[in-house]
Amino acid sequence: MQLPILLDRESRIPLQRQLFDSIRRMVLTRGLRPGDRLPASRGLAKALDVSRVTVSLAYDQLTAEGYLHARRGSGTFVSTQIPDALAEAHGRSLPRAAQARVRVSKYADRLQAEPAVGHVPSGAIDLSCFAPDFDRFPMAEWRRTLSRRLRSSGRLLFQYAGDAYGYEPLRQAIATYVAKSRAIHCTAAQVLIVSGSQQALDLCARVLIDEEDSVSIEKPGYPGTHGVFRAHGARVHTVPVDRDGIVVRRLKPGARVIYTTPSHQFPTGASMSIARRMQLIDWARQHGSMLIEDDYDSEYRYHGAPLPALYGLAADVPVVYIGTFSKVMYPGIRLGYLIATNSLAHRFAAAKWMMDRHSSLLEQMALADFIKEGHLERHVRRMRRLYHQRRMALVSALDQHFGEAAEILGDQAGMHILVRFRNLEGEPDPARDGVRLTSASKYYVSDAPANEYVMGFTAVTERALREGVARLCRAWSHPRAKGSLGGGQFYGEITLPHK
Repeated sequence: MQLPILLDRESRIPLQRQLFDSIRRMVLTRGLRPGDRLPASRGLAKALDVSRVTVSLAYDQLTAEGYLHARRGSGTFVSTQIPDALAEAHGRSLPRAAQARVRVSKYADRLQAEPAVGHVPSGAIDLSCFAPDFDRFPMAEWRRTLSRRLRSSGRLLFQYAGDAYGYEPLRQAIATYVAKSRAIHCTAAQVLIVSGSQQALDLCARVLIDEEDSVSIEKPGYPGTHGVFRAHGARVHTVPVDRDGIVVRRLKPGARVIYTTPSHQFPTGASMSIARRMQLIDWARQHGSMLIEDDYDSEYRYHGAPLPALYGLAADVPVVYIGTFSKVMYPGIRLGYLIATNSLAHRFAAAKWMMDRHSSLLEQMALADFIKEGHLERHVRRMRRLYHQRRMALVSALDQHFGEAAEILGDQAGMHILVRFRNLEGEPDPARDGVRLTSASKYYVSDAPANEYVMGFTAVTERALREGVARLCRAWSHPRAKGSLGGGQFYGEITLPHK
C-alpha cells in the first residue's frame, strides 16, 4: 500500500516531522484505520525519495506516542487502542480544510435527491416490494450460461465493444422476442442495449428534448420519469389517468414528448384500451409529438391476450419503446433495451457511446444464449402462473378482511395492485404492526388522494400475503364491510385535477 504523502522540501519543517504529521493526521481522520498495515520503511523511503532513517525515526515516534505498534516479523500497524482523549485532543489541533465554494450546473441544481431505502424490521411482511421472486429464478441454468460464456469468449470480454448498440446476437434475439410477444416488427439495427430502463429514459431526455421543451407524463406515474425530464430542463406537465389509460383530451398542445405506460399503467394498473391507443396516436400525429412507451412488465398479464404495443400500431408517428429485464429476471442484471425508428437509432447510439460506451458484454452474451435456448420464455411462463396465484390470494384476503372498504384499481396484470381504502386513519407502522406498505402519494406530483397504497405480491408467499392483510386489518381495527370486490377489476375512474 502506498500512502498519499506529499513532502515539502522547501519548508523549514524537517522531513521527519512532516512525515510524522502526515501519518498521524491519516490515523486521526481514519484515512488509516485501526489494524491497517503500513508500508515497510525501506519501501516508503524509496517511494518518497528520502533516507530509510527518516522513515524509521518517524515510525519510532508514532509508535512511542501510541499511534502505531510493531509486530516482530510482521511489520508496523495502526494501533487498535488509540485513547479517545488523545484522538480528540490531537483532532482539535488539526487544521480544518476550507470548504471551497462550487458552482454547479443547472442540471445538477434540478436533480432530485435519491430516495432513502426504508428498513424493514425483522418479522415484518413487506407488501411494498415489487421485485421478482428471486428464489424461483433458474439460477442453475443462468450460472451454466455465464460459465460457458466465460470459457469461450476469450479476450473479447476484456475489450470495448465495437459500437454502443450492444451485442448484436442479443439485439437480434430481442427483435424476435418483441415481434412474437408485443407485435413489434423491427430489425436488430433499431435495438439499443441499455443499462436498465432508467438509462433509456435519460437517453430519451438527451436525444429528444431541449431546455424549456414541453413533456407530458402520467399522473400518478413513475417518479423517475418526472425527475429525469425535469433535470434536463423540460417543462413537465402531468396528465390524469382513468380506467383506459392516459386521458388524451387533457393533453396540452405543444407537447414535444408524451410518456406513457400503456400495458400496465404505473401505479394504477390500468391497461390502455385499443380505442385509447388509437386516440393517443392520432393526437400525437396531429400535434407533431413523439411517444415514449415504457413497457416495464407487460409479460405478466393474467386475463386475456396482451394488447399490441403502441410501437406496432403507430406507423407514421415516432415511438420510442423501452423494455427491461429487471422484472422478468432480476434488477441487478442492469440490462434493458430501447427500440427506435431507423432515423433515430443512430442518435441514441451516439448518446449512449458518449455516456458510458456500452453495457457489460458478459451479461449481454449470456442473456442472448438464455433467450435463444428458451430459458427466459419458460421462466416467464412459470412466474406468470405463480404471480397470478399470489395476486388472487392478495385480492381474496383484502375482500375477506375489508370487503367494500378496499377498492382494487387496475386490470389483472403486473406485479402490484393499487388499493384505495375508505374511512381509515393513519398509516401502518412496520415496527408496531408488522407490515410495511407504500403510500401511492409518492407517485403524484401534487394533490395525492388519501389512503391509496401500492401493494406488491410477487416476492411474497400466499401465506405471508394473507397474514399481511390480516395484520393490516388489526392495525386499522376496521370491521369487515358488506359486499365483495369480485375478481379485482377496475372500479371507477381516477379523476384528478390537471396541473
